[in-house]
Amino acid sequence: MRVIIIEDETPAANRLSKLLKGIDADTEITAVLDSIESSVKYLQAPKNIDLIFMDIQLADGLSFDIFQQIKIETPVIFTTAYDQYALQAFKVNSIDYILKPFDKDDISNAIKKLQSLQGTQTAAIDYNAV
Repeated sequence: MRVIIIEDETPAANRLSKLLKGIDADTEITAVLDSIESSVKYLQAPKNIDLIFMDIQLADGLSFDIFQQIKIETPVIFTTAYDQYALQAFKVNSIDYILKPFDKDDISNAIKKLQSLQGTQTAAIDYNAV
């Protein structure tokens, strides 16, 4: 699975990266982006991405601004400390909304949900590892 992480807090991005690798060692983190500006720039060119993990509040604004600037067709899992944006998140390409501090089960369940929706759940992945 090819993943992008949009998160402006380095410890949170590192933790998410580690959890993703623990859930599926074949996960490839193709980019870690920390702002709306860098995310828009990166996502403007076509990418072969399976999933985006996205924080809501970034240093230069709310991540919803990304959706106003470019079309994102890749599924998004929001990871945020703010519950007041949940309804707005599901108006864009969101499949889950995880409140910080998240844990392995939160991330694993969100990935299972994505795979279930896509019909691609792989039995070889041990979701209870780590």
